[in-house]
This record gives sequence, structure tokens and C-alpha cells, in this order.
Amino acid sequence: MEATVLSLGKSVVIGALSYARSAGAGEVASRLGVQRDQAFIADELEMMQAFLMAAHDGSEDKDRVVRVWVKQVRDVAYEVEDSLQEFAVRLQKQSWWRVARTLLDRRLVGKQMRELRAKVEDVSRRNKRYRLINGDGSGSKPSNISTTTSEFPVAGVTMSGAEEARRQLDKAKMDLIRLISSKKDDALRVIALWRANGDLGETSVIKKAYEDLKMHKKFECFAWIKLVRPVNPTEYLRSILRQFYVNSLQGTTTEAQDLRWMEMTKENDLVDEFKRFVSTKSYLIVLKDIRTIEEWDCVKVFFLNYKKGSRIIVSTEQVEVASLCIRQQTAAADHKQLHMDQALYAFYEKRQSRMWGASEGKAKGEGAITMGLQDGADATEAGSSFNIASTTSSNSADNKSLAHTETAIADFKEYEQVGREKEKSDIIKLISNEDSQQLDVISVWGMGGLGKTTLVRDVYQSQHLSVKFRYRACVTIMHPFNCDELIKSLARQLDAEDYENKEEAGLAGGRTKPRLQRSLTDILEGKKYLIVLDDLSSTTEWDSIIQHLPARETSSRIIVTTRSENIARHCSKKQENIYKLQILGYEDGLNLFMEKVFHKITYLNDEYPELVEQANLILKKCDGLPLAIVTIGGFLANQPKTALEWMKLNDHISAELEMNPELERIAAVLNKSYDGLPYHLKSCMLYFSIFPQDDKVSRRRLVRRWIAEGYSRELRGKSAEEIAESYFMELISRSMILPSQESIHSRRGVDSCQVHDLIREIGISKSAEDNLVFTLEEGCELNNRGTIRHLAVSSSWKGDQCEFKSIVDMSCIRSLTVFGKWRPFFMSEKMRLLRVLDLEGTSGLVDHHLTGIGKLLHLRYLSLRGCDDIYHLPDSLGNLRQLQTLDVTYTSIIKLPKTIIKLSKLEHIRAGGIGSNDGGTHETYADTLCTLALSSMAFCVGCCAPQVLKEVMDMDGDPNRRDICTACCCNKLPSAATRQSPNGVEVPRGTRRLKALDTMGVVNVSGSRGRAVLNDLKSLTRLRKLRVTGINKKNSQDLCSALSKLSCLESLLVRSEGNPGLSGCLDALPSPPKKLQSLKLYGNLVKLPDWIEGLRNLVKMELRSSRILEVDAAMQVLGNLPNLAILRLLRHSFAGEELRFSLNRDTAFPSLTVLELSLLDKLESVEFQGGAAPKIELLQFRGWRYKANMVLFAGLPSLPSLKQVLLKGRYEDGFVDDLRAQLAGNPNRPVLKLN
Repeated sequence: MEATVLSLGKSVVIGALSYARSAGAGEVASRLGVQRDQAFIADELEMMQAFLMAAHDGSEDKDRVVRVWVKQVRDVAYEVEDSLQEFAVRLQKQSWWRVARTLLDRRLVGKQMRELRAKVEDVSRRNKRYRLINGDGSGSKPSNISTTTSEFPVAGVTMSGAEEARRQLDKAKMDLIRLISSKKDDALRVIALWRANGDLGETSVIKKAYEDLKMHKKFECFAWIKLVRPVNPTEYLRSILRQFYVNSLQGTTTEAQDLRWMEMTKENDLVDEFKRFVSTKSYLIVLKDIRTIEEWDCVKVFFLNYKKGSRIIVSTEQVEVASLCIRQQTAAADHKQLHMDQALYAFYEKRQSRMWGASEGKAKGEGAITMGLQDGADATEAGSSFNIASTTSSNSADNKSLAHTETAIADFKEYEQVGREKEKSDIIKLISNEDSQQLDVISVWGMGGLGKTTLVRDVYQSQHLSVKFRYRACVTIMHPFNCDELIKSLARQLDAEDYENKEEAGLAGGRTKPRLQRSLTDILEGKKYLIVLDDLSSTTEWDSIIQHLPARETSSRIIVTTRSENIARHCSKKQENIYKLQILGYEDGLNLFMEKVFHKITYLNDEYPELVEQANLILKKCDGLPLAIVTIGGFLANQPKTALEWMKLNDHISAELEMNPELERIAAVLNKSYDGLPYHLKSCMLYFSIFPQDDKVSRRRLVRRWIAEGYSRELRGKSAEEIAESYFMELISRSMILPSQESIHSRRGVDSCQVHDLIREIGISKSAEDNLVFTLEEGCELNNRGTIRHLAVSSSWKGDQCEFKSIVDMSCIRSLTVFGKWRPFFMSEKMRLLRVLDLEGTSGLVDHHLTGIGKLLHLRYLSLRGCDDIYHLPDSLGNLRQLQTLDVTYTSIIKLPKTIIKLSKLEHIRAGGIGSNDGGTHETYADTLCTLALSSMAFCVGCCAPQVLKEVMDMDGDPNRRDICTACCCNKLPSAATRQSPNGVEVPRGTRRLKALDTMGVVNVSGSRGRAVLNDLKSLTRLRKLRVTGINKKNSQDLCSALSKLSCLESLLVRSEGNPGLSGCLDALPSPPKKLQSLKLYGNLVKLPDWIEGLRNLVKMELRSSRILEVDAAMQVLGNLPNLAILRLLRHSFAGEELRFSLNRDTAFPSLTVLELSLLDKLESVEFQGGAAPKIELLQFRGWRYKANMVLFAGLPSLPSLKQVLLKGRYEDGFVDDLRAQLAGNPNRPVLKLN
């Protein structure tokens, strides 16, 4: 949560500072006479920004006091920005009494500025009072320095780093003592301690606990043993007995002679003496530095359960050894984290129903004592009072970086690999590839919780690889990253005996980095090795590690697990060695869930039919995430198997993740993914909590909303949109959001995305705690958490206006998003600070609901997309001078207001839509007059009786008479009169003033003003995306002239209806835009324009209704485009019967990855010749059932990269069978999917 607060604070402060430093703010301050206050506030905001940057980068942000102060900084920053922008709006208002009004404004603004300045000063003084920032000159680094001076009586709330470290150490010591001292019975217990990031030294927690117990004589005998290699049982026993004698006989006259006797005693006598000692006394033995389970097996045989309450402490650096020491045979090990900063974990027996099996009378032979497990009396868990939740502690930021360690331990206990057999086999094949003698790196990547660690450890421990690689090591990357410690760990595992000798000789431990490097290089030089690097979180970490590993031709392999695709690509230079781990399929997920809940595969429909619905809901929330399935399944295994209990979990999953200790592992892992994000991505990630569950969110929608919110700004020549796009793709790369299946093969890579349900729950929790997003939904309570900035209205909310006003304060809302039905009271005059109004897909919205939209003077993003009962935009739209995005796509608007040309900051106009029919109308003039007369009569009647026409027009909202008349006059009558396409919108003359325009379309230029609009386009030199319809012979020259001026154009759609359509209309283009990447031509072409063959950067091409006659010539032109990756040939695009993808001068569609053929009515043959389209991965086909030829496709076995064939529609069995047979002959084994 601390990182969330800091990130949001930084985003807000950056926005406020940006505006406070702007020329606009300076002008406002100058005209109102408050320049000094404005300058002071800007300077103070700059200091706040510096502090927050330091707090994010350092570890001090863990302090609760700092977190509170950061929230206050953020709130002040919000208020500063809001006030400054309000001042600007106040000056923009025109009035005949301007002089008097300016005087009043100056007085009012002066008062508000003094109040703001006082608030900023208060926040600054609070920082000094609590000593949150060092006074050593850094000025911005947060600190936890406490003071005892009387000047700041509350300064002692914070704690210095040294004091915090001591407190952590003391707490860990006491927790360990409680665990050791817990004596529910007198059985012998073993506790294993594992520290993940280094040696358990003499000053460690275990040493302090040992000395404390020894001082208070909690046991009768004590021994601290460091294992000497090779293990010598005689010396081992002698060492224990020596310490027993010293501790128990100290100060007696027999001490010296007993010690001399022991030194001369033979092995058999030592065993007897040891048995005599431990059978009558309680003891505490610490076995230090156990490295393998074999070493433990060698020494444990001497310890019998004489039921004296004795304890054995095993310390190790191997998590497997720690777990197996407790979990051998059938006992189950549990674990707790003792020390968060030092990653110290204690393993102990989970249930005490099983006892040490050997007893005094079962010993056989001299020292040949075996130790097993047998059923015994029930006892409560040792250390049950010791129940710290390390992953949710707020005392340390480092505990978050250890979440993966916690998961690794828990995953180690889950030996079964349900549904991962194929993945395990695939990775083993990559490792065992005999064709490569070089050092290969296999990167396994995917979102947190997929089981990457468990899968790779299972691969690492496989018998097949154990034989192939003698030198093996497996390490988890700990954070903060310490390369020297990691190299030492690798060296110990790769050659334990050799490294031990060097360590004792002073050649390894405590040496400088070059000596460590030589040591590891010496060990691996000329050897074949296998190394696992688990949880790599940055490319810097990889670069630091790889330089220590020799890259010789020994067929060595390195396996890397990471959550980021970018890191995976950085580590593995070969594409085939990058392995993305997917979520579990439904069946595998269900089987894993049943195994965890019922400890066997259970068929719910037969045995627990009442649980089926709730089980499906749980699996839907888990969405194939093994961590979630295992954890939730394990929790439900101990709950009543009733639908009510499972329903409670489903209904309150967010609260359960946050508060239920048994489910905290899920939150810990997913929080780690979030905490690892840079600050600018945290705000973007939390923004997803606005959208409903399972909603597919458009990339375009997200990016433009982020820009409107100020999350992305122009930087060093890169536009705000380019930076926001990079944010989106980075979240995809980090597996924080998932690309929608349908959008993977788009030109941009990903057009829409989804958020995993559980990650969304984490985001909702964080954003709600910080008052960032409030979702108004059924059952929500009065919002008493403070000021909210983003309001989302769910489709499930059915309240009235009184309830709405009692729950929501609209005065500080910056974004309003409505899902479901619109209510008129959602629009409020209080929303003067609103930046984003997103009503996409909202039902019930009609024209008169938008009357007051011109008062939202700060609005930057307005979307009415899909609101098909909107026919007209008010002229007051021209008041929205800050508007950047206007999206009225798929509304009934066919004409934009004239005032739109006032919006100088407008970057995106998205309007109209592209229908599926380009054939045009074929009515005669008489038919048109008849239609117009009848329509006029009907609309006149409708205006007199609006409710009648409302039902006829199927309007969903509550339109008044004016709305009905507007719909008739602005849409229905013009369409009937002019027979113009309803797919585009008319724009007014003067659009050349909109210099910031980046996206425009669909624009209808078929009307009388069409040529003037095309001439205006020449001035829009920043335009990157253009969509036009209504092109004909009259205006085609103007279109070509405009296109030749648009040097930045990347995407172009040109559409025409009927005949002659586009035929000859595009031939006059002298030179097409060189940056053009996407081209869509809808309308009668007959032949491709000659300039298409010069589009060297074209990535996507789409043809519809083009009726190309010279099919072979057109295919040759398209086949020569070097970067064409997506080709869509839609309805009536080709008039021929055959399509041939054949070689032409050794090249044919060299980059094509996606091919779509849809409703080509004359098509009878599609042939792929050998060598053509070598990179095609996806083939989509849609045809008519009665025309689907059984041998339509030929040459599918020759496509080396083909992965999937998607059939849309219904076909004869013979056609499908032929496709299956061809795909079976393809070495790549493509998948056939029927849709």
C-alpha cells in the first residue's frame, strides 16, 4: 500500500506542478495579482515532487507516518491544481461589467490563494515536525530519524533504522523462543531454520535465542554443532557430549576427568553414553549448516524420542532440506517467517498427531537406531501461538520483495503437477536439445501465481536432467539484489566440497568481487552445467549474473523464470527458447480444485450438485491461476461443504483476500507484481478498477483516458500518446493485463485487454483504500471515506436521485464512467472539475441530457460511443476548450456542430461508422421523392405525438418532443433526401484550425461542403489516422491532393458507395504518404492503384467490395510488399475464382502472418505454393455452406509457420475433413477451430 500511496502522490503532484509552472497559470496569476503566491506554491510543489521521488526509490517509504504525510501532500496537490484551473476558467468568462468583476475576482482569488499557501506551509511544517526529510542537505530523502527534543514532542513516533532493526531482531528471537518452548506434550520436536539470502552467522536470530534459553536454563543440556565434512559420526557425537558435559557439569570437580574420559572413549561407548544422557535429560541441540538431506539422515539416527520435551534446531540454506527435515515420510511441514528483512523462515511439524517413531526399547544394535513416524495421540501444533503474517506486515517494505520466497516454500510442498505435463515435457526438450552446443538460456515467463517456480523446480529435479548435468544449481533471486551473495550460493551448490575448502582458506568468503568471479569460473570452466535463476525482475540483474558464467561449447543450460516478457527476450536471444506459461485450462483447473478440496477427483454433479454453481464461480475468479486454485481449494477443504459457505467466499472475495490469513498468499504474490511496477505504471494499473469484471477494455480508450488524466505527457520528442501506448504494452509485457484473444493479430499487436479477476480485486482494494475510485453499485454504502476522484456507476445500481446525492460528492470528481442505464441526475453542475466523461455503451441517453455539457470547462475526454439515441450535439460543445478526444462513433449523429472548430486542443475526432454494405442505393428519382414525402408526413405526426415515434424508432431513453424533432430533422429527413451514407459525419468548414488533430473520421465528404473539407485537410499536417467516405469523381482530385500533403499519415480508410465507386478515383495520387502502415479500401476499384506497390512500410491491407478483376496481377503486387503482415480480403473484394499464393522472384508475402478470406462469393480455389507466405500463422475463412468446395484449399502442408485455421460459419463434413487431413500433414501441427 505504501508504494501505491507514493505513486499516486507523485502522479498528482507532477500534474499540479506542470500546471503551476505553465504559462497559462502565470498569466492568470499576473492578471489577478497573486504572482508571489503562485511562485511560492510552484516551488513548494517542486520540493514535494523531489521528496516523493526519493521516497519511491528508497526503503524509507515503509514508515506509516511517511505514508500519512504523502497522502496529505497528494490532497494538497489536487486542491492546488483544481484551484489554479478554476482561476483560469473565471478569467475566460466574458461580461459587460468586466472591470468590477475583475476586482471582485482578485479579492476572492487572493483569499483562496492565501488559504492554499497556508495549507502548503502546514504540510511543509508537518514534515519538519515529524522529521520525515533529512536535514543533511539532500532535502528530499525521507528519513526515520527520531528526536527527543521538547520542541517536537511527537517526533518519537518515528523510529531510526537501527532501532527498527533491533526491534525486528528481538521480535524474531522471541517468536523463535516461543516456538521452541511450546510444550503441548513432551515429544521430541525438530525445527528447521532457513535463511534465503546468506549464512546464519553467530549474531543471527538463532544464536540469540539459543543463548537466551541457555541463560534461563530452559533445558538441562545444550549443544551448538557445526557439521564438519566429511561427516564423522564419532566426532559428531563426541562434540555434542563435550558440550553436554561442559554445560551440565560446569563448576564440579569431575568436569576435567569426565572430559578426558570422553576424549578417549570408543564409538560404541560414546553411543551408550549419549543414550544415557539424552534418556534422562531434556536438551536443545543446534545443528548448523546442514546442506543436504543425506547429511541430516546421517545424524538424525542418534536422536530418540524419550519424551523429555527436547528440541533439535536445524539451520540450512536450502529450502528443500528445511522442508524435508520435518516432512520426511508422511509428516506435513508448516512454516512461518521469523525475520522479514533477513528472509528467515522456521519450518516445523504442522500437526502433532504423528510422533517420532523410535523409542527407547526399539533401538537395534550399537548406534543403529532408526527413526520413523507412527500415529500417536493428538496434540496441538507446536508454536500455534506464533502466527505472524509476514507478507502483510506494514513494518517493512522488504517483506513484499520476499513474497516470491513465501510462494516458493509453499509451492515446494505441492509436489503434484496437475495439468502441467505438457509444459514440463516442452521445457525438458528445450534443455535437452542436442543440436546446440552453445550455452542456451531458456526463459519461462508469465504472470505471478502461474506456478513458474514449481514447474521449473520439477523440471530441475527430473531424473532425466540429473543424469545429463552433473553440475547443477538452483537459486531464487532475492531483493534487494546482491550479486555477490548469489554467486556464493551458486558456487556452494555447484561444488560444495571445493567451495568449502576455499572458504576455510579465505579464498571465497569475504573476498572482493573479482575473486568471487574467478572462483565460480574455475568451478564451471569446461564443464556442462544446469543453473536455474528463479524470479528475475530486471535486465540489470541478468547482466550482473551472466558475466560470472562461462559461455563455452559444453551444451550448458540456464533456466530463467520471470514475470516480464521483455526480460525473457533480453535473456534468451533465440525466440524458440522463450516459453510463455499459460493459465490452466478449465478441466485441469477443476481437477486441481477438486484435489485440494476433497483430496481426490470428485464429480460434483453426482456427489455435491448444490456446489456446482458456486464451484464454477470460484473457478471463474481463479481463471486458471494455479496459486489461486490451490490456496482457495486448501481453505475450502477445512470449511463445511455447503453452498452457503462457498457463496460467502464468492460474495466477499476482495475482503477475504485482504483479511483471511489462509488466503494471504494470493494477495502477497499478486501484490508483488504490482509493487514491482514503476510509479507511472501503478496509477495506470489502478485505473482498471473503474471497469467492470470481465470487461474487454479497448487500448485506444485506455490510452486516451490516461492522457486526459495527465498520466502521460509529451517528453523529449515523444508524444503523450506514444508514451501512453508504451505504458500499455509494458503492462502487457509484465503480465499485469492480458491481451484479448481476438486482438493478438492486429496491426498494433493488441487492441483490447482484460484484467485477471484476482488482480482486479487487488486493484479495487488499493484504489478504494486511497479514495481513488468509487464504484456505485447495488448494495454499496454511504461514501464516508473522504473525497473521491473517479466515479464509476455500475449497471447493477438501481437507486434514485436522493440516494445518489447522499452517497456521492460530485464537486471533486475528475472522471465519470457510466455502465448500463443513464440517469439525468448523473449530470451535475457541481462537476466543474470533470476531465473525463465516458458514457460508452450507455443506454437511455438522449439529446436533452447533454444540454449542460458546455459547462464542463475542464473536460478533456468525451465519449458517447454506442449511444445510438443521440442525434445531435449542442453548440455549447464549443465551450470545451480543453477537449482532446471526442468519440461519437456508432451514434446517430451525421453532422457535427459548427462550434467544434473552436476546440484548438482537439486531437481525436471519432465519429460515424463503417457499415457492411458498399453497394449503395439503387432507387430511382421518383422512388426517392415518394420516400421523402412519406417520411415527412410520418415525422410531422411523430413530432406531435413523440411517444408514438419513440416506439417506432425504438428509442430507449426518455426523449421529449424536441429530441424527437431533432432526430427527424437532423438524421432521418436528410438521409432520406440526399440518400447519403449514414456511416459518416459531416464536419463544418474551418477544420484547418484544428492543428492538433491526430485522428479524424469517419468524415462524409459527399455533400456540398465536401470539397471544402478536403481542402481543409491539407493544413492538418499532424494527422496520423484518416477515414473518409463519400468519395466520387467530383471530389477525388481534392482527396488525392490532400493525401499528398499528409506526410505523417499512418492509417487511411477510403470508402465509396455504388458504381463507379472508387474506380479511377485514387489514380491521381502523385506520391502516397511514406509512413502509411494501414490501408483499407471499401468500394468498387476494379484494379489496384499503381502507387500501392511503393508502400514499403505497409503492414495491414483490407479490401472490401473492390471487385478486382485482374486477380493474379493484384496478388503479385501485394506479394511484393516487404512488410505486409495482415491481409484481409472481404466480401466482393475479388471477382475471380482462384487465389494463388505463388513465388515471384524468390519472394511472395515474406512477412504475412494473418490472412482472412471472407464471403468471396465466386471463390473456388485457394492455393499455397511451396515457399510462399513462410510466416503465416493464422488463416481465417468465412464462406457460404452451399459453396464450400471440398477441395477449396491446397498446399496447407507447405506453410511452415501455420498455427491455427479458424472457420467461421457452418460447412459440410467433407470440407472440414479435407482441411483436417491437410493440417495433419503439416509438420507444425496447426489447430483447426470452428466458430
